[in-house]
Amino acid sequence: MKDTGMFVVLGAAGKIGRATVGALRRHGVPVRTVVRNPSHADEFRGLGCDAEIADLRDAPALARATRGATAVQVICPTGVRADSAAAEMESTIRSIMDALDQTRPESILAISDYGAQLAAGTGITLTFHHLESRLKKMPAALTVLRSAEHMQNWSRLVGRAIETGVLPSLHHPLSKSFPTVSAGDVGLMAADLLLSPGGETLRVVHAEGPDRYSASDVARTLGEIAGGEIVARELPRQDWIPALVGGGIGTSYAELVAAMFDAHNAGRIDVEHGVGEIRRGKTDLRTALSALVPTVSRPRASPGKV
Repeated sequence: MKDTGMFVVLGAAGKIGRATVGALRRHGVPVRTVVRNPSHADEFRGLGCDAEIADLRDAPALARATRGATAVQVICPTGVRADSAAAEMESTIRSIMDALDQTRPESILAISDYGAQLAAGTGITLTFHHLESRLKKMPAALTVLRSAEHMQNWSRLVGRAIETGVLPSLHHPLSKSFPTVSAGDVGLMAADLLLSPGGETLRVVHAEGPDRYSASDVARTLGEIAGGEIVARELPRQDWIPALVGGGIGTSYAELVAAMFDAHNAGRIDVEHGVGEIRRGKTDLRTALSALVPTVSRPRASPGKV
């Protein structure tokens, strides 16, 4: 393999980042991981990576971490518990842009979101629209990898669904299929794209799983895995934000998530028509959910008794 230069992965400790790093190392290319936690840095050094400790909102530290990079994988973590989730994410984007403006890598791969082509009314997804817009102004070959909803997002509901036999859903109606993908598959796609840069200035790739599923499919599959019946139930719109906050996220982020699901249920969050390509991960819903089910089964009530 010819000298490929240094690949830098921001947010390498996340599910997507870890999958990208692992795939790149299996191909024997040099990788520098950027993480906040020193223990994660030590872990990646054990894999043969360079590792830098930097907060994604610290532009000078990011500039040092990305210096000399041929390619940089960019991700903007969501401000789950921030007082203002949108403001925190916009601050992260500014920091990343300031750093990349100094280091000028040849290519950038941005982890984005289905629906990021829309300029309004998409809640949390709107932040990824802003990220893409800023990156398009950079003098670098840009790959935008738009990810469908992660299958792993159901994890916070798995235990409760097994206990009660009811899976509450913000996807309405329950029978409507939607795009979804395993986070690890997104990381594998990212690595493949980094290793095979296109000749075009802008490349848009949509990442989803082998099939589309409905909330009812999720409930049925989860029940089959857990060994009992589980039914999906629409969570009323007025209960969304209290339920999300009760699940441990901040009010600001909950409001953005609710707005995103409003757009989802209106059919606005999907592949951008006529733009780019669709790549499909190999992980199906059953495989992803199986990894989320507790190893110790718990007794539960009959479906509908919550």
